[in-house]
Amino acid sequence: QVRLAEYGGGSVQAGESLRLSCAMSGGTDGSYRMGWFRQAPGKEREGVASIVNDGGTDYAGSVKGRFTISQDNARKTLYLQMSNLKPEDTAMYYCAAQTVSYAVKYIPSLLATAFTYWGQGTHVTVSA
Repeated sequence: QVRLAEYGGGSVQAGESLRLSCAMSGGTDGSYRMGWFRQAPGKEREGVASIVNDGGTDYAGSVKGRFTISQDNARKTLYLQMSNLKPEDTAMYYCAAQTVSYAVKYIPSLLATAFTYWGQGTHVTVSA
């Protein structure tokens, strides 16, 4: 059973930076796809960034150039470095994972249906 725990959310001013972390426990040393999603009040959950075990990444157009997804395989931790934050980035941010014990070539995905495991979320508020 894979468990994900996000932390690092908070309240910042527009233009500032924040780094989210997601600690993963359980799972295997096989192949994986990891992602960050967010959901603002009254809006649908949207994919923000994704990374796979060969290092491939994908970003939503709204965050490209401002957000960077990365991973620490040894510590089983996923990161989302967010820079030049905007009020429209305000949302609950979720970490997600899809993993199997065997070798498979995952491609990054911003679709929620591509992930099996989800964290509880961490909230980010950006004030103008």
